[in-house]
Amino acid sequence: MTANSVEIKNLDLSFGSVDVLKNLSLDIPEGEFLVLLGASGCGKSTLLNCIAGLLDLTGGQLFIKGRNVTWEEPSNRGIGMVFQSYALYPQMTVKGNLSFGLKNAKIPKPEIEERVARAAEILQMGPLLDRKPSELSGGQRQRVAIGRALVREVDVFLFDEPLSNLDAKLRADLRVEIKRLHHRLKNTMIYVTHDQIEAMTLADRIAIMKDGKIQQLSSPEEIYSNPVNKYVADFIGSPSMNFLEGVLDLSGAPLVRAHGADIPLVGYNFATEKPSAGDVVFGIRPEHIVTGEEAASAPVQFEVDVDLVEPLGSDTLVWSMLDDQRVHIRMGGKTRVKVGETLKIGFDPAMASIFDKATELRV
Repeated sequence: MTANSVEIKNLDLSFGSVDVLKNLSLDIPEGEFLVLLGASGCGKSTLLNCIAGLLDLTGGQLFIKGRNVTWEEPSNRGIGMVFQSYALYPQMTVKGNLSFGLKNAKIPKPEIEERVARAAEILQMGPLLDRKPSELSGGQRQRVAIGRALVREVDVFLFDEPLSNLDAKLRADLRVEIKRLHHRLKNTMIYVTHDQIEAMTLADRIAIMKDGKIQQLSSPEEIYSNPVNKYVADFIGSPSMNFLEGVLDLSGAPLVRAHGADIPLVGYNFATEKPSAGDVVFGIRPEHIVTGEEAASAPVQFEVDVDLVEPLGSDTLVWSMLDDQRVHIRMGGKTRVKVGETLKIGFDPAMASIFDKATELRV
């Protein structure tokens, strides 16, 4: 059984009368890459700051490597943190930035040299060691910030939206480097982001947060395929999942009645053994909708009016209307669709997600 690297037990955090984190418990196994994902204000950065010791808990306990660090100083917790801003010393070289904390900790000089050289080799920063931050690109500065955490040789690395200040290409490049870093070091990493692509590509598990609570904690594949509620389903995916309001009928073979059509639920895996009939929200992802000849043989078919077309090269996103309901469709990059045309679409209900309209929980 894998030991837990970080254990959070019944954590509460309040700022005055405002409860930010509420009775939150979380176990993070040794060597896991966990991503805290959510919209702004959901509590993900606050939770990371609690783990780092930058905020005092209102209630609960926090353990790192089996040691209660609830009231330990950040420097004594065995963590290395990378912030959104690079926070480098402008007057120092890269080498000076990497070694500064080690010198203050009275680490012997030969060991400092060894750690800096190792970090530079891992992050491919050898040619940059004698430069100052003003002479570096944004991606290079963030690599230095990661290296500064790396030289500490800690048990747990914390990343607070480290790529959000970079342009799209640099984000993609550095995302690959962080994943390679985790594969090489096998340390526990906790990563905060609002970017679902970062979450899906980096994480062993994702914790999706809302209003200071974890909505779902699971692998990227499970969260994408079986979201536990409508919020998670809507948050994961770009464009987000299509939602059609309907009624679940269980009087015979299960089906959903929506927009004048009966949608048979052949192959759909219900989340509960005894689902209840009634008002539901039927969800289908844009990439699971087919058109043309495939639509003609699909179990469920609709006709929609094309409202907007977004060519993206490898994909084409089509925005359409089904009655008064907007429907997004992801099609191939060479697809030729015109605004105003009527398009036949289809899908397999086995790929759908169905949510109770009142509770928004998966049915």
